[in-house]
This record gives sequence, structure tokens and C-alpha cells, in this order.
Amino acid sequence: MQSSKQSSMTNLDLYAKAEHLLGIEEATEALYDLYRSELDGYAVKTLLDIGCGRGGFMQRMQSDGVVCKGIDLSAVMVEECRAVGLDAECVDVADVDGKYDAIVAIFDVLNFLNEEELLLFLDAVAHRLNDDGVFIADINTLYGFRDVAEGTMSSENENEFLVVDATFEDEKLYTKFTLFLKENEEKGDDARYTKYQDTIVQYFHKLKLFEKLPTLKLIDKQTFSLYDTKDKTLLIFKKR
Repeated sequence: MQSSKQSSMTNLDLYAKAEHLLGIEEATEALYDLYRSELDGYAVKTLLDIGCGRGGFMQRMQSDGVVCKGIDLSAVMVEECRAVGLDAECVDVADVDGKYDAIVAIFDVLNFLNEEELLLFLDAVAHRLNDDGVFIADINTLYGFRDVAEGTMSSENENEFLVVDATFEDEKLYTKFTLFLKENEEKGDDARYTKYQDTIVQYFHKLKLFEKLPTLKLIDKQTFSLYDTKDKTLLIFKKR
């Protein structure tokens, strides 16, 4: 790598560009299986997937005959969903039209919101649920943040190089992504790279925050192991 230049990109779009280098495919599929299993217990005809990513879960649910809509704040993710024919929109949940039998927020979506944002988010979710609707989400446990997520990793292929450095302090996980993308097909010392860098913040939330919500009732919680022992908690809500 001879030289690099700094380039701007929103942190969610940067994550979208780097996601395939993170090695999370197996964990994502495990979460999809878990959510699908939980939803089997409900009469779900319509579903809203918040933070839908590339639409993998919507594709699964559509194969079961469920009408799905996805939203994501990353335009990159939304474009990829639309490219495969999925109904996806780059919009906040507060601005979504309609109501749904089920709403899901898969893979740490709630952890990307601080407490004030989270309470507004959960209220918006409740207003988009049908009366007997269900909302399912997962969060990181304290162990998941402090003992699993913290640390440094790197990954690369012929055209990309990623470094991820995560630090947990004051109940927040600061994850710095540094991604180098090759600008051309040249090899060796003549290759030039564009550098993208940003930090994503995730917030640890205690379970008691979810137990006295005005518009959602926590009906079940399950701590489980995704990467390590008891690093995640699944939360299941009904509308009050």
C-alpha cells in the first residue's frame, strides 16, 4: 500500500461496506433461526424488520407467506434490499406507515440507541403494532460488551483491509472501524487505497429499563449464548 486518502462516509454505511469482513454470518443465521422460532408461536401475517440490513430475515419470513417491510438507516443496506425485490425504506421507525402483527429489531439494534433515544424508539414501535402484536429484539449483556466485544481484530482480502478496535468504558462500547479499499487493479507498491474511518457507539441497557415501559409489556426474556456464554438477551414484548 503506497498511500491512502481519507474519505467521508456515514458510520452506518461504513459498517455496511465492512460487514462481510467481520465474520458474523454464522451468528446472524443463528439469530434468524431464533427469531423465526419465536414467531412461530404467533399468528403473523405482516412484519416490520427494523435495521433490516440486506434483508436476509425478510426473505426467510416471506418464504413462510408473511408480508414484510424493512427499514434501515443505512442507504447502502436499503439499496441492496431493493435490488433483490424487497420492500425496504431508509426511514426512522417513527415515520413508518401502517401497523404490523410483528416487529423485530435483530442483532444489537437497541444497543445503538442511548436511553433517551431508546424510549422514544420503543414508544414508536408500540404505535406500529397491531393490538395483539409482538415485538422481539435482542441486546448485549454486560458480559457480552465487556468480555466478548472489547478488543481488536483485522480482516482482509485482495482489495480490502479492515481493522476494528473496540473499547468498553462508562457502559458504552466505542468501536472504531478503519477500512482501506483499493482504488484500482494495480498490484504491489503501485496500489492506492481510499481510507474510511469512523467510530460507532453502542450503549449497555439494564433489563429494568424494559420492565416498566408505558406502551410495551415485557412478557419474556431469555439470556443466551451467541459468541460466548450468556452474551445476549432476547426480549419479547406485547402492546399494552
